[in-house]
Amino acid sequence: MSFLIEYLPLILFFAVYKFVDIFWATGVLIIASLIQVAHQYITKREVAKRHWIFLAIALILGGMTIFFHDEQFIKWKATIIYAILGAALLISRYLFNKNLVKGALEGVLKSVAEKEKSEIDIDLPAKDCDQLNLFWAVLLFFIAGLNLYVAYHFSLDFWVNFKVFGLIGITFVALLFTMFKIQKYLPEE
Repeated sequence: MSFLIEYLPLILFFAVYKFVDIFWATGVLIIASLIQVAHQYITKREVAKRHWIFLAIALILGGMTIFFHDEQFIKWKATIIYAILGAALLISRYLFNKNLVKGALEGVLKSVAEKEKSEIDIDLPAKDCDQLNLFWAVLLFFIAGLNLYVAYHFSLDFWVNFKVFGLIGITFVALLFTMFKIQKYLPEE
């Protein structure tokens, strides 16, 4: 269910685009993002920073798309989000000496351990975490640039399909690579 809530704005954006147009889809994206933030606040009494960022960018660029009736603004949304995430990984690591990828991995593993009522104590080596942090930062900047390339060199239809399926596909492959990289440190069970 949390997967559906996480990707609901994107799924609705895609569906409305296919049946109506980019401007209605953008409006639905904004409304779905607002609902997503409200749902998270109501159920957890807090909202993840990434959802606030996504909502703010959807409101600004989506609002501009609708107001100016120009799809160019919404095409920049993914680029800005991925660039912010890539910059956050590099800035947190090299200015604040905090590895966000390591923190995320440990958080996921801790969550899995709590659900299975088991003790998983994973100590991921700093070298591997630094490599993964750099890998994800470079990948996020690459995706940011690739989104713009696709947005301005292909049709709107192609870009929407790429945004929904291509970016999710690239992210899934990167997650598989990440799991492969850390699997040797995971307990057998």
